[in-house]
Amino acid sequence: MGLTDDKMWKAVVDCDKSYDGQFFYAVKTVGVYCRPSCKSRTPLRKNTNYFETQEDAEKAGFRPCKRCRPDLLDYAPMLELAQQTKNLIDDYFQERNRLAAEMKRLGVSASHLAAVFKQQYGMVPSQYLNKTRLDYTRKMLAETDTPIIDIAGNIGYDSLPSFYGFFKKQTGTTPREYRELNKVPGIHRNIPNNSKEQKHEKRIFL
Repeated sequence: MGLTDDKMWKAVVDCDKSYDGQFFYAVKTVGVYCRPSCKSRTPLRKNTNYFETQEDAEKAGFRPCKRCRPDLLDYAPMLELAQQTKNLIDDYFQERNRLAAEMKRLGVSASHLAAVFKQQYGMVPSQYLNKTRLDYTRKMLAETDTPIIDIAGNIGYDSLPSFYGFFKKQTGTTPREYRELNKVPGIHRNIPNNSKEQKHEKRIFL
């Protein structure tokens, strides 16, 4: 299965839904098998067996739990976890603290979440977060006259140098250069040459 007995037991005790679909556990004393996330009373460890598939559990004589329904084929907890993570990033990418708190509430380790998310979307959550922030920044630079310092704050950057470093690493240009190259006709900038953002840019890159 690729999972140790200790990891599977911990998943059972924690009712960790992120392991649903990776294995099933059976309780010998009651003759049923469950998903790791099952909210039924935690069995004694000595009475627990593990199976890679529901078919294996049923061949061993166990019947599906009526509470967690491990026999339902349309249940896709790994996809659900990945989608939930994506939705959180889409909703809270502008709020660092709120996003961190909501991600913590998922109740899974960062490494496990990264593996699940990458399997579904081809990138880890931090990469998707950067992409989302970058897409927003590009749109704001090209289609609005919002000051760069405000755009930085809007995606959770309190430090303008950090924001410039992030943007240049992703695009190869500074935010101001990107705006000049990609601005939509009809958008006029009214920030003077000695604007705060230009002073910051000179301090960062000169």
